[in-house]
Amino acid sequence: MDVVAEDETLIVTAREVTRLWWVFLVTGIAWVLISFMVLAFKPTTPATIGYLTGFVLIAAGVNEFIAIGFTEGLKWLHAVLGVLFVVAGIMALTSPFQTFGILALLIGWYLLFKGTFDIILSIMERDLVPLWGLALASGIIEVALAMWALGYPGRSAWLLVLWIGITALMHGVTEIVMAFKLRGARAGLV
Repeated sequence: MDVVAEDETLIVTAREVTRLWWVFLVTGIAWVLISFMVLAFKPTTPATIGYLTGFVLIAAGVNEFIAIGFTEGLKWLHAVLGVLFVVAGIMALTSPFQTFGILALLIGWYLLFKGTFDIILSIMERDLVPLWGLALASGIIEVALAMWALGYPGRSAWLLVLWIGITALMHGVTEIVMAFKLRGARAGLV
């Protein structure tokens, strides 16, 4: 008898979550629009990049707060990330020049470490992963981009804008796909 009650509770919860599929659609479209705006900017001034970063971080924080309503177990993690993103965004808006310099260096170092680990893991897993060569190529490209970006801060600016724009675009497309998956799941539950 308890199993039937649990199944009914899960169905009701699933209906409630899938009822709000359009929230993911709206936020996904907003992320895509943000990515187009970011990619349209020319990084001529560090302040522009700092302000863009601040707005993107605040949008990511708001998105994490929205995600709290759609998760079961890790609500605290979304809340912590939301607070961190919003605080970092406000700090970026208050000091855009420092934001630019720090982010440009962080992106370069991030790509260097990530690329190095991707190279190592792809070689270690070459017997387990059929497409290990793609991970190896990706790691090599990441290391090359890191060296290129760390060599001159002006190049880091372009890389920073590209990274923010592409990340926002991927996030938006992911949320739009999620919206339509939820919408399809909702049709199956009714």
